[in-house]
Amino acid sequence: MWISKGKAGVAVELGLKICIVKDQYGFILHHHVMQNETDDKIAVSMIEETQRRFPDFRSCSFDKGFHSPYNQKELANLLDKVVLPRKGRLSAINKEIEYSEEFREARRKHSAVESSISALENHGLDCCPDYGIKGFKRYVALAVVARNIQILGHILQEKELKRFRRQEKKHIKAA
Repeated sequence: MWISKGKAGVAVELGLKICIVKDQYGFILHHHVMQNETDDKIAVSMIEETQRRFPDFRSCSFDKGFHSPYNQKELANLLDKVVLPRKGRLSAINKEIEYSEEFREARRKHSAVESSISALENHGLDCCPDYGIKGFKRYVALAVVARNIQILGHILQEKELKRFRRQEKKHIKAA
């Protein structure tokens, strides 16, 4: 399937879209391989499934492609904080909402999701050696697990580095 992303440099790509939900620490909580689906059709089901697995999940930021009046209403019922930018020209009320500092801050954090998708591509999802949709879905799930292990390893390394630096400071003061 040809995917048109509308980005400079690469007009189209071959493959299927993958939707992911990521937490504030970088872990991918939920993913969905989209077959003949658009972003706006899966937004609510993605959040419902994520909340089923993680009941404390209360806020989420989306791309413009996820916006629809239905999603705006339903997601507001499911989440405490919804950052769902609208497509096209904004009314005065929507402009005020989307230009607010709180909304803009949440949008800045949203870019981290793009880095996770890029990381999945860089760690094997740019080319799937398995055949068929079942093989592709399995490969995506393994890439998500691998990414989460990488994030966990990074957190553990940072923790160990902090511990090492504290010990180093103690030795310097003692000397």
